[in-house]
Amino acid sequence: MIVIMNMNLEYALMNDTSWQNQADWQTPDTPFMSFAFWQALADTGAIGEEAGWLPIFILVHRVADNEDSIDSAADRAADTALQPVAVMPVFIKGHHRGEFVFDHAWAEAYARYGVDYYPRLVTSVPYTPITGQRLWLAKGETLNESIIKTAIAGIDDIAQQVGASSWHGLFVTPELAAVATAAMPTDIDVALIIAAQDNGIESPPIDLPILERQGCQFLWQNKDLLKDSQPFADFEAFLTTLKAKKRKTIRAERRKVAEQGITCQRKCGDAITDEDWKAFYHCYVMTYAVRGQHPYLTIDFFMALAQDMSEHLMLAQALDQNGDIIASSLFLYDTPENDSVSDTTTLYGRYWGALGEYDSLHFELCYYQGIEFAIEQGLRYFDPGTQGEHKLIRGFIPTTTHSLHRIYDPRFVPAISDFCTQDRLHMTQYRQQAFESLPFNADNMPDFDATNF
Repeated sequence: MIVIMNMNLEYALMNDTSWQNQADWQTPDTPFMSFAFWQALADTGAIGEEAGWLPIFILVHRVADNEDSIDSAADRAADTALQPVAVMPVFIKGHHRGEFVFDHAWAEAYARYGVDYYPRLVTSVPYTPITGQRLWLAKGETLNESIIKTAIAGIDDIAQQVGASSWHGLFVTPELAAVATAAMPTDIDVALIIAAQDNGIESPPIDLPILERQGCQFLWQNKDLLKDSQPFADFEAFLTTLKAKKRKTIRAERRKVAEQGITCQRKCGDAITDEDWKAFYHCYVMTYAVRGQHPYLTIDFFMALAQDMSEHLMLAQALDQNGDIIASSLFLYDTPENDSVSDTTTLYGRYWGALGEYDSLHFELCYYQGIEFAIEQGLRYFDPGTQGEHKLIRGFIPTTTHSLHRIYDPRFVPAISDFCTQDRLHMTQYRQQAFESLPFNADNMPDFDATNF
């Protein structure tokens, strides 16, 4: 289906990825928005109807100047002058698994009033709490309100077709959050909309706002503020930026690992063998098994990454005295081809597992090995994943995350809007308190910014 939104843009809803061949697309800002990553999710059943992540793609086109001479939607679809501009993925979901931004209280509120909260719509990278773009942009395009308004109209269309209660855009960039909230109204006359609905008059969805929530994650930065924000030369150079007591704690943790007869090594790309992947997956499954759960991702998923995204992979391994692998931590990272702006290249800590309990090994394999690798590769940031105040004392700085929410039943909009406002205030206070717990010495303490940290 194709719908004209204005003189310039239209959207089409697609159930497949044939749009990938219709334009030259910009390289995404993280490996998690690469076509290869999404293909691996689809091919291994991590997304799809059985997984409860049913995808629809909103394709935004630029309309040809001669659109008045085109008589039908079919003619427009076939017209070679159409220019793909952007694509936004939307999932139809009946659960919250694999999202990491929690709206269970909203679902409970709907249930108390006898209203269905499911299905709901979600735009995110499944199972991946990493901030990044949530649209693929064609080369030469930049994110703007027209693109967002057209994509939101597509979201509203899907919501109407499937009876969705809401849409949730998770871990979006600050730029996307700013554009989306600016593009939509901030105030609505809820009483007027409800009265119109009671009289059988449907209110246009465009009247509804985009609500923003904020969260907190912890990000390591590869820069020595005392030396004009230069990257660290090595791990010891990083330690010198911390208070003496914190340096001592980290060194003690690393010694504990060695004293247990454990050694660590890192492998990248094609150097990771099939046997390494089997050992990693054994560790990964064990992490879920101890909680009585099954992992979201299969060994085939990781093997697909190894096949098609090897240049983005780093595997840290812990070996016992016999040389057997007892723990593994898999990272993805930006490469110059993936990110032309070196100041934003990032290491992403994603998947970890161990065959047993080992003192301080999680800190070593998931954080310190990652910091060393980021320094060696000249990466600017290290994002170790969601949650975890224990990251603070290891030099990870509290940073803001953003999510967007569109509620289709106006009766719930005021309460949820108030919740989001109060939640943002609470998260600002939380980030400031977390910031005050950072272990840096005075010369390397970054400035607190309530809008970013």
